[in-house]
Amino acid sequence: MLKTATVSALSQWTRTAKNGAIGALICAMLLMGFASSPFAQDAELPPVPAVKPDPKAPPTISDSPIVNLLDREPEPLFSDIVVESPYAPTSFKATGVKGGLHQGALYLMAKLTADSPPLNDDLIWRIYSETTNADGRLQLVATSRGGDAEFRLDPGAYLIHTAYGFAQATNRIVIGKEVQSKMVTLNAGGIKFGAALKDGDPLDSKPVSFDIFGMEFNQRGERNVIARNVKPGSIVRLSADTYHVVSRYGAVNAVVRADIQVLPGKLTEATIFHKAADITLKLVNERGGEAIANTTWSVLSPGGDVVVEATGAFPDFVLAEGEYEALARNNGKTYLHTFQVDPGNDREVEVVTSISELSGQQTTANN
Repeated sequence: MLKTATVSALSQWTRTAKNGAIGALICAMLLMGFASSPFAQDAELPPVPAVKPDPKAPPTISDSPIVNLLDREPEPLFSDIVVESPYAPTSFKATGVKGGLHQGALYLMAKLTADSPPLNDDLIWRIYSETTNADGRLQLVATSRGGDAEFRLDPGAYLIHTAYGFAQATNRIVIGKEVQSKMVTLNAGGIKFGAALKDGDPLDSKPVSFDIFGMEFNQRGERNVIARNVKPGSIVRLSADTYHVVSRYGAVNAVVRADIQVLPGKLTEATIFHKAADITLKLVNERGGEAIANTTWSVLSPGGDVVVEATGAFPDFVLAEGEYEALARNNGKTYLHTFQVDPGNDREVEVVTSISELSGQQTTANN
């Protein structure tokens, strides 16, 4: 019985060993076949999602830092034609996304200064390829609006254009198949505009506007325009720099100029003080009478230069402080009257045609 049991155990071990060898052989064959199949070659996993930069972390020098290109030509040849490379989602599934497996992931955030918190809205991101299109312009690859942004990009070199109002920054980056997170520092601030008379009365409800220019002059001897027709109370975001601001009250000669500095991360409140008044002209037969229609007007400076012209019974102008002459033409006659503009003293100026009312006025008749 002992011999029989031993033989039986040996037989069982032999069958187990054979089965194990056959199983190992089958597994090896399957692995070899899988490794040589096209499916195995495409089964690589997508990159791990990027970790958002810590806004409170101190600035660090990256192995591949963004290179600032603000010294490029003032008019870069950027194209606004989007190619077929849509904005990348923040996450994707590997199934059916064959192209995404061969792209890099880029996560972008922006700050006003190195010490300020990240901006959460009003940013515009544009990604340009360094290669030009048929028109010789850089090709726009992708865009995003809001705060932070994530892009999936084919390996290569790109230009990142970041805009926050009129504050802009352009940086270059090289993308591979890896995941990158970048923080863009805009070095920007803002101006809040206001206007008032010399006694402090605000002009916010008056026809006041502001134009913003750079300090440098172009080839035509003109300053480069940054923004026009900005209204009082508006906040304009600008790169940290000094700007030439022109404030207009009305549409004639009430103009004030000032150079204003924008500090990074700061809001500069700039109030422009005007010395002007709103003047309405009337041609009347007697003081306090009805205005005469179909009158042609010219307002002259003391030197005889034409300041403004108009036609009508009640022409209305905002004029800078000073002395003027109102020249009215009606029914073949010309009437001349000298008047003074005092800052903030809005009023009507009457030009009288009656002989008895011409004291202090000069009347000239046409031939």
